[in-house]
Amino acid sequence: MEKALGTVGGLWRYPVKSMLGETVSAAEVTERGLAGDRRLAVVDRETGKVASAKNPRLWKALLTCGATLEEGSVRITLPDGKPVRRTDTDVDDVLSAVVGRPVTLTDTPPDRATLDRSRPELVLQEGLDAEVQADTVQFGSAAPAGTFFDYAPLHLLSAATLRQLAALSPRGVAEAERYRPNIVIDTEGVGFLDHAWLDSELRIGDELVLRVVASTPRCAVPTLPHGELPQDRAALRTLAEHNRVPAGPGWNPEPCAGVYAQVVRPGRVGVGDLVRL
Repeated sequence: MEKALGTVGGLWRYPVKSMLGETVSAAEVTERGLAGDRRLAVVDRETGKVASAKNPRLWKALLTCGATLEEGSVRITLPDGKPVRRTDTDVDDVLSAVVGRPVTLTDTPPDRATLDRSRPELVLQEGLDAEVQADTVQFGSAAPAGTFFDYAPLHLLSAATLRQLAALSPRGVAEAERYRPNIVIDTEGVGFLDHAWLDSELRIGDELVLRVVASTPRCAVPTLPHGELPQDRAALRTLAEHNRVPAGPGWNPEPCAGVYAQVVRPGRVGVGDLVRL
């Protein structure tokens, strides 16, 4: 029996991994996620690792850039407001200057691609610029090969979770942008209810069916400045204090918000679509 959870309240895609993304009113969803999402990534030429703001000391500057799809290509807005495009011959040099390391913008993950995930509790203790212990993470064990997803191709977040975070935060707000969801689901109530969706299927609109495969462990990224949003340590500390759970069977408890999902049946999704469990 299906149960109505709410409606699609927002859709986000991030054309370049770890850069600011854009909202859309509707999009096609395939087994490779929301159309245009994580289409490109920045790779460190020295280490061969994918650049990720999960290691803030090295890559927090990526969140000062915004990426949008424009006429079939990707347009990157730099911190000074100037644009650079994927097809520009100097795009790698421009981005290298922004992040302070030699990098390459690519649509193809390196073989056996990895990224560094700084231990979030150490980032909270030592600060964004401290060199802290990091774990090397293999890409996308629940995502199709050749993609830039950390784990699975879609990330869902409920309005109930955002309201719970806002209620517990010293700032009294919780911005969805900090948690980088693809789909925000407008739900009633307050509470970390997303975790209860594990191993369930969600039907969105008339076609799209998703399977929830894990809760989303949070790294240091939500605490970082996002465009005009200021740094907010509580964005992670609140979860560490109030929602430390195993992301899935056999996982160690971690601060979690939202869930990862795979695509069971592709389809189109739009703001306002009914979401059923």
